[in-house]
Amino acid sequence: MTTTLTPRLIVSGAAKAIEFYRAALGAEEVSRYADATGAVVHTELSVDGAVFTLKDESPTSDPGVGDQAPTSYGGTPVFLSLTVPDARGVGARMEAAGATVVFPIDDHPYGTMGRLADPFGHVWMIHQDG
Repeated sequence: MTTTLTPRLIVSGAAKAIEFYRAALGAEEVSRYADATGAVVHTELSVDGAVFTLKDESPTSDPGVGDQAPTSYGGTPVFLSLTVPDARGVGARMEAAGATVVFPIDDHPYGTMGRLADPFGHVWMIHQDG
């Protein structure tokens, strides 16, 4: 048995988010399941073999029950770190697809990296491999 950790992003507008991640990160959709209303209850995406999942939010009036997107309550303290061969190229694609620069991608003593916020409330640290 292999231990894995898979981020599960909750978003408002999963279909739009899937298109964003395709355009911005080159994500491939591995699977998608929707309920009778068309809401996405599970999608698995892969970026060069790195897997994450996402779903539409399903808020309820009871906090702690249901799944809420970061945009529904002011953000999230978690960010996703993605290591890629070309950080500046990925950053440019993310911006072109609608992401906002939090910290510009630049060279630092610890590597080339920066942070961008996607339109769905998630912050991504883009780090260059090597």
